[in-house]
Amino acid sequence: MSQRLSVIMIAKNAADLLPDCLASVAWADEIVLLDSGSEDNTAEIARAAGVKVYTNTDWQGYGVQRQRAQSYATGDYVLMIDTDERITPELQKAIQGVLAAPQSGAVYSIARRNYFLGRFMRHSGWYPDRVMRLYERERYQYNDNLVHESLACDNAPVVALNGDLLHLTCRDFASFQRKQLNYATAWAQERHQRGKKATLTGIFTHTIGAFLKTLLLRGGVLDGKQGWLLAVVNAQYTFNKYTELWALSRGYSEKA
Repeated sequence: MSQRLSVIMIAKNAADLLPDCLASVAWADEIVLLDSGSEDNTAEIARAAGVKVYTNTDWQGYGVQRQRAQSYATGDYVLMIDTDERITPELQKAIQGVLAAPQSGAVYSIARRNYFLGRFMRHSGWYPDRVMRLYERERYQYNDNLVHESLACDNAPVVALNGDLLHLTCRDFASFQRKQLNYATAWAQERHQRGKKATLTGIFTHTIGAFLKTLLLRGGVLDGKQGWLLAVVNAQYTFNKYTELWALSRGYSEKA
């Protein structure tokens, strides 16, 4: 007997992205969207498409918000996606194959193809960028991380699916930078709360390491101009993370 699929997403002010995302998963048994306080018509667009829409504005991080969203799902399996992601036909076919003949306890990894300034990257550590997004609803859920959350599925067998998940990571550079800065701040706050610290030496070694890793070890140079730019962006993001942690640990930030 084929398993029922719940597509789950969390969203805020995603009206421009949502229609294409929903179109790519319209074949699912149900779609659940948890809105965290949109000021645009995200919720209205979702409801018009038959999506089950819920709201929770008590933001406690990405991990907790995904847990809340999953609590509204009723399918046997969950496919967790973001509003800036799209399921390709090949990936849809692979997922439907899983639903027809699932492997008990397995989680399924999906190759994500990330878009950066006009190009879907093929290297730079941005492809295949496998993420675990398809899993049994009653067996697994996301961890509590404020940012860079992941599925809590230690020791579960992982099965790689065919097909790509398209991720519109960076369509607009300014918006992308703002998001990166928010991620860096959340990362630093989380580690500060756990008693972690950063040193000046660590800030610069991590920053330089991020640039070289992206450009050379991960083949960013093969992605042309975008590869070089992404190496700088990754270095900048790393610099922001560790500098914010350094500031927090010394009481130089109001977020301490």
